[in-house]
Amino acid sequence: MRRLDENNVTAAPAPSALIIAEGAGAATMLVPGEAVRLLAVDLPLPTRAKRIEALPFAVEEMIADPLDAVHLALGTQLAPRRFLVGVVRHAQMQAWIEEAAAAGHPNAAFVPDALALPRPDAGEWAVELGETRAVVRSGDGTGFAVPAPMLRPAWEAAGRPAIRNYGVALPADMGALPAELGDLSLARRIAEPALDLRQGAYARRRTATLPGWGRRLFWVGAIGLTAHVGIAAADTLMLRSIADRREDDTRMLVASAAPGVPTGTDDLAGTVADLLPEPKRYSAFLPLLSRVSTVLAPINGQVAVRSIGFQGSALVIDVDALAPGMAGRINGALTDARLSGTVTTLPDGGLRLTARGA
Repeated sequence: MRRLDENNVTAAPAPSALIIAEGAGAATMLVPGEAVRLLAVDLPLPTRAKRIEALPFAVEEMIADPLDAVHLALGTQLAPRRFLVGVVRHAQMQAWIEEAAAAGHPNAAFVPDALALPRPDAGEWAVELGETRAVVRSGDGTGFAVPAPMLRPAWEAAGRPAIRNYGVALPADMGALPAELGDLSLARRIAEPALDLRQGAYARRRTATLPGWGRRLFWVGAIGLTAHVGIAAADTLMLRSIADRREDDTRMLVASAAPGVPTGTDDLAGTVADLLPEPKRYSAFLPLLSRVSTVLAPINGQVAVRSIGFQGSALVIDVDALAPGMAGRINGALTDARLSGTVTTLPDGGLRLTARGA
C-alpha cells in the first residue's frame, strides 16, 4: 500500500503541502483539504466558458465567505450537468504560490490532497487516516479533511458509508474494505487530476526561449498570419450571419415549447436559462463540518468528540473538555474564523458547539 508521502514526494518549504515532481513534466503540489471547499455543483450550461461565468451565482448560497474573498476553480464533470468545484481563499492561494516558487516549482499544479485518493463507488468513502488527520474522498467525487479524532463522528453522521482504507488500520467495527490502487503510483494517479486550482488569475505561466531558427520561424508565421487577417474578417461576417439565423431558430423553438414565454426580449439567453429545471438542493453538512474541523484543529487533543449531528442548518458537536477554559477558546476561534456559532455547557459538564454556515 502506497502512502501519500511515498518516495517521489518531497516536502515543500512549509509543512502545509507536498510537491510531486517526476522527470521533466510539470510538478504537482498536493494542498491540504482543510483549506479547500470541494463542492458538487449543478451547471446545466453547454460550454466551459459559460459554466465559469455562472460559478459565482451557483455557489453563492453554499459558502459563508464573501465571493470577492475566494477563488473559484472548475473541475471535472462528476455526473451529467454536475461538476466538481474548488473554493479557496485568495490569501491561501498566494501563500501556496510562494511555497511552490521557493521550492523551485513556480508552475506547479495545485491539487487538493483528497483528490489523490481514487474515487470510490457511489455511497462509499476512500479514507487515508494518518497520525493527526484523516483525508476522505466521497463517492460523489468531492472530498474533505478532518482531524483524526473526528473521522468516526463524521462517518457516523454521514450514515456509516462503506470505506476503502488507504491509510493505517481502522477500527474493526468500521468494516473497512481493502484499498484498490493496483500498480498506480501517486504521480500517475494525479497525472490528470479532477481539479487543478491554478485557474483564472492563478493560471500557470508557460514561457519558453526560442533559439535562432525558432525566431525566424516565428516571423515567417507572423507574415502568414497577417495574410490571413482579411480572410478572417470575411469569416467573421459569415459567422455573424449564421448566429443571427440560429437565434431566430431558437426563438421559434422556445415559442413552440413554451407558448406563454415572451421571445422578443434582448436577453434570449436568460429566457432560455429560466426554462431549465432547478438544480437539486445542496447539502451543507460536509462543507460546514470541514470549516469547523479547521477551527478545532489547533486544540486537537484538548477536546474529545462525543457526537456530531446536523439539525436544520446547524452543525451540533458535543465534546468533553480536557483542559480548563475551552469554551472561551472555542468561541474565540469561531469569531476569528468569521463562523457563526455558540458554545454552551451541558448539564454533565461537557460542551456543545452549534455552528451555522452563514
